[in-house]
Amino acid sequence: MKIFIGNLSWSTDETTLRERFEPFGEIETLRLVTDRETGRSRGFAFATFVRPDEAQNAIQEMNGKDLDGRVIQVSEAREREPRRR
Repeated sequence: MKIFIGNLSWSTDETTLRERFEPFGEIETLRLVTDRETGRSRGFAFATFVRPDEAQNAIQEMNGKDLDGRVIQVSEAREREPRRR
């Protein structure tokens, strides 16, 4: 199950995210989204947990918590709507 982690500090990196979210269960993939041109964090990430119940636990425990001075938002990831032209 994939979760969305938002409102991240610019200083938060993948290592920090892994350290904070791995206690909830095995993470299959973790990706901090960065700007293509600058390489700077865009302030959000996605983590995919092997087990859905562990992902749900991470959502419940981490949503609204402080991480690197920011109150983060954690929720189930949703597919993005297709762009209109």
